[in-house]
Amino acid sequence: MKKIYFLASLLVIACGSPKLLPTTNQVATETNSSLAKTDFAKEENVAKTLKFLASDENEGRDSGSKGIEKASVFLENMMKENNIKPYFKTYRDTLSNFDKPAYNIVGFIEGNDPKLKKEYVIIGSHYDHIGKIAAVNGDEIANGANDNASGSTATSEVMKYFAKNKTNKRSLIFVFFSAEEKGLLGSKHLAKRLKAKNLDLYFMFNFEMIGVPMKDKDFLLYITGFGKTNMASKMNEYNGEKVIGYIPAETKYQLFRASDNYPFFTEFEVPAQTVSTFDFENFDFYHKPDDEFELMDTKHMTNVINSMIPILEIMMNKPTKEITINAK
Repeated sequence: MKKIYFLASLLVIACGSPKLLPTTNQVATETNSSLAKTDFAKEENVAKTLKFLASDENEGRDSGSKGIEKASVFLENMMKENNIKPYFKTYRDTLSNFDKPAYNIVGFIEGNDPKLKKEYVIIGSHYDHIGKIAAVNGDEIANGANDNASGSTATSEVMKYFAKNKTNKRSLIFVFFSAEEKGLLGSKHLAKRLKAKNLDLYFMFNFEMIGVPMKDKDFLLYITGFGKTNMASKMNEYNGEKVIGYIPAETKYQLFRASDNYPFFTEFEVPAQTVSTFDFENFDFYHKPDDEFELMDTKHMTNVINSMIPILEIMMNKPTKEITINAK
């Protein structure tokens, strides 16, 4: 292992001219009530993206392979189609620490607040997997639908939301990381590169393995590094009810260090965490050929995405940096 906000503007007549009522998020925040989920992400679009990323055509998306190149082009085209600018000269951030040509795909949406746009939020997920492995029942392609086409699909939908609505006060960097399966190489490379630019990073948020729901939990996702920051408690506060929780496996397997959030935590010393629904009990095909699109719960994935967007929107738009690292 290495996961919205429905903008409904109502017109009222005041002083002879139409004005906008507060958004559902503003109302929820002011009254401390539960947020309404957005319906921005549609299950058919979630399924379409997931199905392509996890297809046999991409041959398991091994870093530096012909298969992952197809996924790279797909994600680049998605950014172009949604008028998302490349953060660097191109969308491709070439890894400096891998022995084959491999690329993070990096897009940028400038913040709309003159002051806060100088601060950044990174939202990402890794799009690589492990390629071809020992065959099981004649199938040698480790498709990586859950790991981590599911997380990349979530990132893509969040990215499309903010590209369309442009409600982010802080500037956003969206990243599809490569070579995570090789030892977090894509995120290690990018974290160092952005640190060298003195990027003012507020927080990093990572989606990992959200393809199937957890069982018998009273929350939607768990977060890695639960006690290291107040991110989980703030997300629940902003939501108005518990949506993020803790599972013992997160500590047992040191998952905080196992995904692309970790290099940003170490380089920038800011909150950088991963959300997931893979709990070691709800999916049997981690790093196996049977990690296929057909086993993914796209309704659940759509719910995760539509639940996270409004929370992320509040997180990134607070006037001060409320999410902080906990004192040791």
